[in-house]
Amino acid sequence: MTDDFWRDADAHLIRYGGIFTPEIIASAEGSWLTTESGRRILDFTSGQMSAVLGHSHPDVVATVRRQVGDLDHRFSGMLSRPVVDLARRLSESLPDPLSKVLLLTTGAESNEAAIRMAKLVTGKHEIVSFAASWHGMTQGAAAATYSSKRAGYGPVAPGNLAIPTPNSYRPDVPDGDGQLDWRRQLDLGFSLVDAQSTGSLAACIVEPILSSGGVIVPPPGYLTALAQQCRERGMLLILDEAQTGVGRTGLMYAFEREGVVPDILTLSKTLGAGLPLAAVITSESIEAIAHERGFLFYTTHVSDPLVAAVGNTVLDVVERDGLVSRAAVLGARLHEGLVGLQSRHAAIGDVRGHGLMQGLELVTDRESKAPADALGAAVTTRCLELGLHMNVVQIPGWGGTFRIAPPLTASEEEIDLGVEILDRAIGECATA
Repeated sequence: MTDDFWRDADAHLIRYGGIFTPEIIASAEGSWLTTESGRRILDFTSGQMSAVLGHSHPDVVATVRRQVGDLDHRFSGMLSRPVVDLARRLSESLPDPLSKVLLLTTGAESNEAAIRMAKLVTGKHEIVSFAASWHGMTQGAAAATYSSKRAGYGPVAPGNLAIPTPNSYRPDVPDGDGQLDWRRQLDLGFSLVDAQSTGSLAACIVEPILSSGGVIVPPPGYLTALAQQCRERGMLLILDEAQTGVGRTGLMYAFEREGVVPDILTLSKTLGAGLPLAAVITSESIEAIAHERGFLFYTTHVSDPLVAAVGNTVLDVVERDGLVSRAAVLGARLHEGLVGLQSRHAAIGDVRGHGLMQGLELVTDRESKAPADALGAAVTTRCLELGLHMNVVQIPGWGGTFRIAPPLTASEEEIDLGVEILDRAIGECATA
């Protein structure tokens, strides 16, 4: 049976990026995956960085069973109570003026809709994003994405411009002490934007923490200064909280850390806790202009009741079980454990992140910070052998960074076990 599985996979699946994990996953519960052979694997990525409530959470399972029997899908122009309830609750969870909600399926789709809305409302077309950004694989979102391979697909939509990523560990604009001079870097980035712009700057889209870019945390004050740069140019600020929203970083939304309120907010991954649910949220004034100008984003699964019901359940569980504050507490425990590994392993160059979104970057040596891509791949393989699923981001010239994002429902023992397995894997691989 196993031989047939991999033969059929090789014969019939289109390879869509990276390599497939050499395990057949049969089931999952909480923080654990179980293979067909019965082996249990601790999931330190929450699926695709999404399952904030862990896998097969009983409340989510109950909601899906009930809702699929009542109302799963309908004509896109029809509304249902779960959709309107979720829109209202998301609005109530956010600061003014964010009050208007569009419910979709994936992060790429929500970013596509946000970019489309920004262009229509401003009457402009240029989009600015980080040089290590990831916003999705659909046309507009992919054009604003720079951390993935862009070669070979032909021209992207015109008007996409990149600014430097504020990576404090690898400062490209250092001050006199060798630290990142992020204000000068930001000014430089926008001076280049101004030089290239045709006078049609519509929006800047960024992640509060760049995940696929290597878990890069912008320095304190950066998002505030970025918002000011946007205001000075009449641009909208779009914050992509696909991975940071719904409590992941120890706050309900990561932008709360600086008090910056975006013009448009996108949510996905964590909002559905692993199911395909996303949202675009904006102000009444922006929505009114968009509607007046004929905003169109009419898709098959817009406002679907099944996943909207799941979104309501996710909000219920997060509030009932105090998972936002729990993410802060567990995140501090995880961060402390990773810093402890850094003190024991010279290959660990940096540990960074907020809450249960942590990054651990491997280097060949701390002085040069040279990338340790081979070591990252080896540690990933060894972790899996030892029963821990990890994800390493490898961007040429940036080294290998593990994206560590356990479920908000993980236990302290599971956090500690993951750190212990990672400790052993790094030790064995570095020695080898």
